[in-house]
Amino acid sequence: MNPKETFKTIDTVLVIDWPTKDVPESLAMAGFHVVVRGGPGPEDYSVYALNNGEIVTRHLGRAPDQADLIYSHRPFGELPEIIATAKELHAKVIWTQSGVSAAGVNDPKGCWIPEEELRSARDLVESSGLSYVTEPYIGDVARQIRTSS
Repeated sequence: MNPKETFKTIDTVLVIDWPTKDVPESLAMAGFHVVVRGGPGPEDYSVYALNNGEIVTRHLGRAPDQADLIYSHRPFGELPEIIATAKELHAKVIWTQSGVSAAGVNDPKGCWIPEEELRSARDLVESSGLSYVTEPYIGDVARQIRTSS
């Protein structure tokens, strides 16, 4: 699946953790409705939005009613919970990123995943009827969308 093509049918993105604020901010700058889950509580949700060219955040206090894409920067052991959230919100796509480069070092834009773990994750997500994306870095794709609009 072409990651840029993925966004053609996306309006709302739920961000579950992120390596830097670049993720929710670049998605908002590209014109997406961005909801961030900022903690474990049911009220730990905020909205990132574009207002007069500036990113503003506001407390939402609840999960969104729906999301088209779930972005997650969480350990793969949490994938079953992320899939359950995606299904509850009628999402079509889960996009995860490891925060690790191919050299094995921490990198906020890192997308490297050991092959066996990637295969297991893809099987789990796709067997749930969802599409799965792990690369490239989502912020870079959002910027490409913004500049091509």
